[in-house]
Amino acid sequence: MKAQSLEGLLKDGDRVAVSNITGREASNVSYISQVYCNNIVAGWSLGKAGRTINVPGGRDIPVFGQFDQLMTQLPDDRKPNKVVVYSPPEAVYGDVKEAIEHGKGYIDTIYVITENVSVEVTAKLRRLCDLDDFDIVGCNTLGVINAHDGVRIGAVGGDSPAESFAPGSACVISNSGNMVNTIASYLQSAGLGISYGIATGKDPLILTPLKELLPLAERDPRTRLVVLYVEPGGMYESDALEIARQSGFTKPILVFVAGSFAEGLEISLGHAGAVANGGCTSASAKMKLFDDYFGLEVFDPLKQKETAERLAETRKGLRVNTLHDLVPAAATLISAMEWESDMTPKSPLVLRPWLGNLGWLSGKAPAHLVPHIDTIPEPYGSLVKKYIHSGLGRTTSRQPMRNASHASSNDGVTPRIWGYSTLKLMESRSFVESVLLYWLGKPVDNPFESRLVEMCLIASLTNGPGTISAQGAKLAASAGNEPNTALMATLGAIGAVHGGNGKKSAKLLIDIFANSGLTDPYNRDHGIDLDELAVGFVSKFKKSKSAAKEAGVDYRKVPCLGHPIFNKDTVNYDPRERVINNYMEDKGLYNIFFDFYHRLAQELFNQQATNKVHAVNVDAAIACVLMGIAWPRLVDKQITVERALDLPFLIFALGRVAGGAGEYLDHREYGTDMDMRVPVSECRTLGRAKD
Repeated sequence: MKAQSLEGLLKDGDRVAVSNITGREASNVSYISQVYCNNIVAGWSLGKAGRTINVPGGRDIPVFGQFDQLMTQLPDDRKPNKVVVYSPPEAVYGDVKEAIEHGKGYIDTIYVITENVSVEVTAKLRRLCDLDDFDIVGCNTLGVINAHDGVRIGAVGGDSPAESFAPGSACVISNSGNMVNTIASYLQSAGLGISYGIATGKDPLILTPLKELLPLAERDPRTRLVVLYVEPGGMYESDALEIARQSGFTKPILVFVAGSFAEGLEISLGHAGAVANGGCTSASAKMKLFDDYFGLEVFDPLKQKETAERLAETRKGLRVNTLHDLVPAAATLISAMEWESDMTPKSPLVLRPWLGNLGWLSGKAPAHLVPHIDTIPEPYGSLVKKYIHSGLGRTTSRQPMRNASHASSNDGVTPRIWGYSTLKLMESRSFVESVLLYWLGKPVDNPFESRLVEMCLIASLTNGPGTISAQGAKLAASAGNEPNTALMATLGAIGAVHGGNGKKSAKLLIDIFANSGLTDPYNRDHGIDLDELAVGFVSKFKKSKSAAKEAGVDYRKVPCLGHPIFNKDTVNYDPRERVINNYMEDKGLYNIFFDFYHRLAQELFNQQATNKVHAVNVDAAIACVLMGIAWPRLVDKQITVERALDLPFLIFALGRVAGGAGEYLDHREYGTDMDMRVPVSECRTLGRAKD
């Protein structure tokens, strides 16, 4: 590694540049980091050049369009020596390569915060950095904090890093970033502060593994011990302990190995997995590795005196069985090593929940088993209030539903839908209005909404006999099945590829407009700059597409734009979408989601991301109609985001299953038995006979 000690990873005076800095996560974390340590000199984000992230105290962060512009325009004493990558997975390779090409002579360390970067791309990143002598940490790291210098990179420490990371002598290394924070807080109860907190990353391939970090800790004068949080998967700990034996690693280690409960079960902990598994990758195998290295059995809080005596001889460290045992184990280690504490130990670890409701049990359980609900300290109190009472969609409480329903009821005389009598619905409402009531929990607000949904259902009925879902119904008829089988075959042939694009479109719209302040999607005076949204989206899309192609991986396409038939002209339209759009124009209606989708198609062409203006297809039209109906309910937390995402898919499926019934009836009356099979003469084998 280029770094020779932990200080080489991060120290006071390091200058940080952040990619995709105008993204939600990157901008929030950068703002908090700048308030905490003022070490970010600039950021870059395609299409956002000239912007500024305003931070109190004159610490504003300038935004450049590209990294090379950042390096060219900043003076030498402001050029970064650390880079933090927050880009989408498809763009990570390109951003790292750009930092290497334009940062030589300045940049020494790159941190990749992005998760779900493919193993192939991750391996390429390490190779690129090795060739040009760059250190790289990640992927999917929460970052690093130097508590003595009061500086951090990434989100280690959350919104109040100084609260958990008091300066001290323990270096915490963990795959899980949140566990770095948790362990740092725990150790304060043992009188230990933190020298460094390091989240190595949680993706399958860890770019800077434990075997490279232990030598840095060995050479760090402010680190007396290393505290590890370890999970199953990978050979990282085995490699590190082998190197520790060979090099004579002198500093004691405290370790908690998680995940033994999952052995023998199909459970993934969601953190670092193994690229190459061996015989020492399970939780129990890793426990044995550490026990053998320490020469001690697992720590027992009831035998602290005996453990301290033996630890004074071995001086290598301890393994604990539970996280809260880290506190007495750390106290035992301090005693055995004859160290002074870093600080006066904080209050002992006790259960002080901020939220809780035992219901009827609180009145029947013994008093010592009923926890006291503590006051939530700031800034967490405000955060809990913010996140419980903000955001789109409501959170539902789970309960047994075998004989219960919010959506329907029957008192023995009158069936009801969300409390509305089906008899009265039959007298005064249409089928579409009643279905929307069933799906949304309340009647639609505007008469035109049910008419638009009816048009969506008609558009979904058929796209000809060759579609997969129509083939399902025809196959059922060809095999001599009953109508119900044909309906099931139609539904069974509908999936994420055929019929699911509307759901992807709805997710795109929710992601784009979630923080826009939009309340009424039918109001033309919404005050949102749709062109700016489209320009920003397309700029990121182009960069992701280019990076993905360069890295040799697939890129995520824009859902519901384009159609294999309606794609011949410079500007293309799906005629089914045109019917819906023309109806709205004739009635003087407006839908912001339709408006945005058309601007998006045009902007893709404007920025040459496409060679024509692609049609906004019927799946997008269905999604826009349903999102228009669902949006006010999402804002008012009357429905969940999951329900809103399912609505376009359900409308397509409802229309198409009715169309499948039509195909079944036609095929049963005019077709011949088994006429859907493929003749043997048209079949071909891709193998060879084995007999």
